[in-house]
Amino acid sequence: MVLAFTDVFARDAGEDSLKKESPVQIVKKPWYETIQLRGYAQLRYNRLLETNPDLKCDQCDKSWGENGGFFFRRIRLVFYGQIHERVYFYIQPDLASGGNNFAQIRDAYFDLGLDAKQEFRLRIGQSKVPFGFENLQSSQNRIPLDRNDGLNSAVANERDIGVMFYYAPSEIRKRFSYLVSSGLKGSGDYGVFGIGVYNGQTANMPDKNNSLHVVSRLTYPFELPSGQIIEGSLQGYTGKFVINRNPATDFVQTEFSEYRYGTSIIVYPQPFGLQAEFNWGRGPEYDPESNTVKDAPLRGGYVMASYFLKKGNDIFIPFSRYHYYKGGKKHELDAAKHRVNELEIGVEWQPHKAFELVAMYTISDRTFENSLNPDNRQKGSLLRLQAQINF
Repeated sequence: MVLAFTDVFARDAGEDSLKKESPVQIVKKPWYETIQLRGYAQLRYNRLLETNPDLKCDQCDKSWGENGGFFFRRIRLVFYGQIHERVYFYIQPDLASGGNNFAQIRDAYFDLGLDAKQEFRLRIGQSKVPFGFENLQSSQNRIPLDRNDGLNSAVANERDIGVMFYYAPSEIRKRFSYLVSSGLKGSGDYGVFGIGVYNGQTANMPDKNNSLHVVSRLTYPFELPSGQIIEGSLQGYTGKFVINRNPATDFVQTEFSEYRYGTSIIVYPQPFGLQAEFNWGRGPEYDPESNTVKDAPLRGGYVMASYFLKKGNDIFIPFSRYHYYKGGKKHELDAAKHRVNELEIGVEWQPHKAFELVAMYTISDRTFENSLNPDNRQKGSLLRLQAQINF
């Protein structure tokens, strides 16, 4: 308990008078009373107007294609709180991981404020790797149902264990918060500048070598005199990754050096929005001709247009996204070879903050090959539906 004194001024009978100084009690809450809970859940169905049941995307959504049905994509609970003036914690389990409805930790970290304003922070634990805008954006806020292959192939589940340093002025931290709370689909507060080290084998996977990955990101949300906010970003990482190979093959090399660098430009939907990201680099990729995994170049990204339309209490966000990827996916078996060209056209409807419905028509051309399936190109289209509750 802390005591403070305030001077209280009052106006009485047309004259100013100074009341006596009186003690005001300010009670600091115990840490356990500062913990809060929020979350969301997503239920999907992907089989409407389906033209090819062999068209799949395990990284996107395991309920695509043959034998797919109603599917809980996510059931997330977030426990968080400022348990000390310099310490913030965040723990997020997912109760529908991998489509098998088993629980798994997604985030488990604490932020250590290095100054009174917490403009300088250390984030320690399992958290998102600061590479790409859409990777950092919560699935609760993202408009398309899944992240693009081009940048999401960098870090499966977007997360890993490590230590990150973030810096952002207080004013910009408030702007990051506004871009999420206002419904403009921001990515959250990962600093204006971030740099860190992490294991490199991705979230919930044991490290398999003695080296760490290094990542850095620079971003800034500019506010124009008109009120329009435009964010530009540069990011990159490097490290060594150990692939998951088919034990029946005679691959000699399993550890590969990898690096990526990329750029992002976000025009927030006020009401018209434009979002584009692209990255380049090198990493492991399966070669069907030699039945080996080789070091190879990679590139990919996306461009998306959207429009924020409010009618009474209802919000409609029509959108269209094209994304492309040419490279390996290091976290899949044999660093599977991928060639992706995909167009999505859809709309998100929010009748109120607690419920959202997304309908998205996908036209896809995907090649995904490994030693078990070295000749596999699938084309098709499907209508995808998602109901989401927020609490």
